[in-house]
Amino acid sequence: MKPLNIIYIHSHDTGRYISPYGHDVDTPNMQQLAEEGVLFRKTFCAGPTCSPSRAGLLTGQTPHCVGMLGLAHRGFALNDYSQHLSAFLNRNGYTTALAGFQHEAAAPFAVPHDALTYDQFSDKETDNPKKLERQDWAAEFIKSDHEKPFFLSVGFFETHRVFPKEPDPRDDPRYCLAPTPLPDNEQTRYDMACFKTMARTLDTKMGVVFQAVKDAGLEDNTLIICTTDHGIAFPAMKCSMTDFGIGVMLIVKGPQGFTGGKVVDGMVSHIDVFPTICELTGLDKPDYLQGKSIMPMVKGDVAEVNEQIFSEVTHHAAYEPKRCVRTNRYKYILRLDDDFDTTVMPNCDNSISKTHWANYEWAKANVPKEQLYDLEFDPNEMCNLVEKSDMQDVLADMRGRLDDWMKRTNDPILDGPVKVPSGGAETPRDKYSPADVVKIP
Repeated sequence: MKPLNIIYIHSHDTGRYISPYGHDVDTPNMQQLAEEGVLFRKTFCAGPTCSPSRAGLLTGQTPHCVGMLGLAHRGFALNDYSQHLSAFLNRNGYTTALAGFQHEAAAPFAVPHDALTYDQFSDKETDNPKKLERQDWAAEFIKSDHEKPFFLSVGFFETHRVFPKEPDPRDDPRYCLAPTPLPDNEQTRYDMACFKTMARTLDTKMGVVFQAVKDAGLEDNTLIICTTDHGIAFPAMKCSMTDFGIGVMLIVKGPQGFTGGKVVDGMVSHIDVFPTICELTGLDKPDYLQGKSIMPMVKGDVAEVNEQIFSEVTHHAAYEPKRCVRTNRYKYILRLDDDFDTTVMPNCDNSISKTHWANYEWAKANVPKEQLYDLEFDPNEMCNLVEKSDMQDVLADMRGRLDDWMKRTNDPILDGPVKVPSGGAETPRDKYSPADVVKIP
């Protein structure tokens, strides 16, 4: 059997808002990938903010265990970059390449960085003398001769804000539906139409990479892992512990069962990707991995590999420590800041949707310390059951699950507030915009 090539292709702020998940978002290339591969309906990130999410996937560990308690460009970093998936595969005989965006190290795009041990970088001038767009550079890399198997990370800034000022005419706001947590009005429809236009662009760029694998005749020995970091950049979504924040797309295509348009309903965490790669490649799993291989679900041997999944936020633009545990039936969210009990506005990207809610005094909205939701009857997580007398046994169980995980993983928040590293930056919680940055001496 030929060695397995691995393509990790990822977007910014897409959640599950693509057509394979049933949304009216024109993404035909991702739709085709799903129909040819395996779609995971219940995948969740390790943290619904940019760097912690990527750190979770690329180390196979929860973000607070690897030091990524906030954004890389605001002062946070992995404790040990040798645990990064690219470094691991490089040590095990892979050629590694980075095309476009990353967010695990301070420099956001594909340029050499002391921490990242890729062999080639699309934004390094000597690696890209033609000044190719990242998807075109990735396509050329895929089609080139390879003496060794390769790991290629292809990162796209889309669908992060800033959105286009006007949507594509095909994404007519009059006939657009605002995402579920938001009211349906002219502002939210227009905002979502602009998102759909960015998703259309993202899909076109991803399609170049997917086609390159076919053109190179590498489908039989190349694993394509298509995902995003967290929910879309709308109010109550990105940086939220509800499924609107932690729920992400995951489509995998390749050999050893990742074919045929299969749909898997079992819960998957991003931290499960690394151990799955180990099983597929036959490489020994590092002892630091915390996730589980999803292969038993892909093979149809079991319906679930995870009884529960966890996710976390500590810092985003501003400090907002919170943790959650999710089972198939229930979600429990714990907010760990007694000094601030209203909306942390800078942790929501500026938008016309945010402005709309701000006009209704969203900044003054109380955020409960604890939240409990029955996902079977309340999939949108709108009715907090913490105070209901008949839910106290469930509440105690979910509290216990989260407390056990935090203690077992030595969560630093248990020792008190987590500060931004010296030389980093943050936005005060009482500000409106994430752009109101304060440097930390």
